[in-house]
Amino acid sequence: MSARKLTAALAALLACTAAPAIAQTVAITGGKVVVGDGSDPIDGATVLVRDGKVVAVGRDVAVPAGVRTVDAKGKWVTPGLVVAVTDLGLFDVEAVDDSNDSGAGRSPFSAALDISQAINPDAQHIKVSRAGGVTRAAVAPLGTGSIFGGQGAVIDLGADADPVTVPRAFQYVDLGETGARRAGGSRIAAWADLTNALSEARELAASPTGARRDDVLLSRRDAQALIPVVTGRQPLYVRAERAADIRMVLSLKKDYPAVKLVIVGASEGWLVAGDLAKAGVPVLATPLNNLPDSFEQLGATHSNVGRMKAAGVNVSLGAYFDQPRYAPQYAGNLVALTRVPGASGLTWNQAFAAISSGPAEAMGLGDRFGSLRAGRAGDVVIWDGDPLELTSGVTAVFIDGVEQPLRDHQTRLRDRYRTGPAEGAVPKAYEW
Repeated sequence: MSARKLTAALAALLACTAAPAIAQTVAITGGKVVVGDGSDPIDGATVLVRDGKVVAVGRDVAVPAGVRTVDAKGKWVTPGLVVAVTDLGLFDVEAVDDSNDSGAGRSPFSAALDISQAINPDAQHIKVSRAGGVTRAAVAPLGTGSIFGGQGAVIDLGADADPVTVPRAFQYVDLGETGARRAGGSRIAAWADLTNALSEARELAASPTGARRDDVLLSRRDAQALIPVVTGRQPLYVRAERAADIRMVLSLKKDYPAVKLVIVGASEGWLVAGDLAKAGVPVLATPLNNLPDSFEQLGATHSNVGRMKAAGVNVSLGAYFDQPRYAPQYAGNLVALTRVPGASGLTWNQAFAAISSGPAEAMGLGDRFGSLRAGRAGDVVIWDGDPLELTSGVTAVFIDGVEQPLRDHQTRLRDRYRTGPAEGAVPKAYEW
């Protein structure tokens, strides 16, 4: 074959592999189905997905003739896991700065940063998380020179070139000790930065000509990026751990009633659970902080999430940045806490909802994914056992009705060295 023909053939092959797969109509039958909305699992049920959406779930679902059927007898069938807040897709090797887009400490912009432009769908940690059952994630920029981390994106973890579900899905801001450091060394400065920024954005939104005062501190682009926040069109994710900081965040609603707050972290959330429940503000909690790693976490306890849930707080699990696939482990530990005298945890149904429909609802996207209710995205995971048990594994993942590959760098290494080469032989290469 000539060089020209070989080049053309390779180009055609790459074009085929880059094209997104077409959603199928598929029926997953006979499994123990977890809808993910806090209801009890359904034994021997069928999940029917058509054109990328869940059509029906239950024991009496009719499977149309000719539809692909996946036998899930003896297995568990759940919605895909939803994680928040994470840095998935923002780096190839985290310790190598040139491959890491999770920080922009020297940028002249902060709130205007749009993380959706940096997501790499081919990043290995996306593939590893997908193989662990994660299908959607809220990706946040985690480090700038300001309290504002920029505009986060909601992504799917499908094996295609278009990972962004919702660009500019939320604005991220750090308060507490981290925000204090970035603002000049004190919480007072961080709070002044936040309220001044929101005030400048509100004034710019109200200006018919877009004119601004001479004494503004924000760049125009940063101020424009905060207009959707002050008008209630873009949620504001606020990282706050200390009970006093959480109360301070809740007080924002007095001056900015349109702002849609989401608290991230909340290590001492249980101390202000009544205030959170009354305000109706969702919490994406760090799951199992129980040691005072900092002064803003002196009240940390394993019972934090359980106590907030018992008080009526809309609390889900979030802020496990490094390994989103560990979400079921965190949820399972919260179930185990219900067996510890004096501790507060979650029921099994509550725990699974806290890593599926709960985060999706906190994002304002519970009508699009996070559960197996009719009309939601066809994000379905099949497990060989209870998904909250460490011994269980994923056998199949569908995202928007498309079955996904489960191979990644880790599985290739496992397969390569599962059986060692003969003594003196060179290990065999990967199969590409």
